[in-house]
Amino acid sequence: MLNGLWLGFFGMAMLAALGRWLVGGDPAVFAAIVESLFAMARLAVEVMVLLFGTLTLWLGFLRIAEAAGLVGWLARLLGPLFRRLMPGVPAGHPALGLITMNFAANALGLDNAATPIGLKAMRELQRLNPDPVTATNAQILFLVLNASSLTLLPVTIFMYRAQQGASDPTMVFLPILLATSASTLVGLLSVAVAQRLRLRDPVVLAYLVPGALLLGGFMALLGTLSAAAIASLSSLMGNLALFGVIIVFLLAGAIRRIKVYECFIEGAKEGFDIAKNLLPYLVAMLCAVGVLRASGALDFVLGGLRWLVSAGGWDSRFVDAMPTALVKPFSGSAARAMLIETMKSQGVDSFPALVAATIQGSTETTFYVLAVYFGAVGIQRARHAVACALLAELAGVMAAIAVCYWFFG
Repeated sequence: MLNGLWLGFFGMAMLAALGRWLVGGDPAVFAAIVESLFAMARLAVEVMVLLFGTLTLWLGFLRIAEAAGLVGWLARLLGPLFRRLMPGVPAGHPALGLITMNFAANALGLDNAATPIGLKAMRELQRLNPDPVTATNAQILFLVLNASSLTLLPVTIFMYRAQQGASDPTMVFLPILLATSASTLVGLLSVAVAQRLRLRDPVVLAYLVPGALLLGGFMALLGTLSAAAIASLSSLMGNLALFGVIIVFLLAGAIRRIKVYECFIEGAKEGFDIAKNLLPYLVAMLCAVGVLRASGALDFVLGGLRWLVSAGGWDSRFVDAMPTALVKPFSGSAARAMLIETMKSQGVDSFPALVAATIQGSTETTFYVLAVYFGAVGIQRARHAVACALLAELAGVMAAIAVCYWFFG
């Protein structure tokens, strides 16, 4: 899938460039494409410089959180909820503990730990599967919630905005929080309808109702504030949440008598190794997106979409952020490249760049998650998993656009 997508970017760029040369009489398009290739390769290295530092820093602190038992504590906290949402999984089954640990790790931004834990959870669920090639209800719910991208601290989004010179990298904290909550809620409700889950169960309500009330009250509070006050609050909460989480990690480590410095160094080394392995992928995708932009192909597609939106009488400022939304279900690296390119071409604090950052932080690579999690256990019939996951993805995109108009419009 990724191979076809990457090759398709170059194919579309070639067709667009030939059209501009043979029909439009613009031979300079090929010089622009070559220049874009080298410019994007240079940009990839510049992004990597900050990525090295950010990943090294964050994974160092996250290793302290793991060693202090915070992930395990969150897993125990969420355990009763998942026992009700997955009635086909026996109480005390190892899958429930792994599932809750996976979601706890995702919420803390522990992507590195979340994926292997998630794969183990999917294998445990497969042991309960009477039909090994058909996804069970529990497997579908687990996959859809993973694909809904519930992450409370979008550190990588802050990092990309900082690298591009944003005046306040954490400005998108609240928009991402609201949009990712919407995608997760829609994912849960769509699966609940398809599987006829008992959301009225007292334990389920005890988890969902307070969260819904808190989110609704918070949105009501935001409705009383001006746009400037909302932006200021988002900045304050983003920075406060990030630093507050770091302090909690350190305090938990100190209470558990963990050697926090040595633990940080161990995690930081892992972050350095991960970062250096990302450079080839970042160069590949940024160069492909740069060629697509320089050839005029991307502008042609966006121009058509902008015309349709304007014909409907809607504000079309969000259209320049749509490349990130369109490729995100297929490839995280392609969406990341689209985001960086949008920030570069439109301005890091422009409205399209803010929308693209919010979409990137509140949606997931649906088809990649589907391929990895179901492919690992040999599932061939996904049943309603794809429809529910894409519905959650669409909800995340629409919520991101709506929230950005509310915050920054």
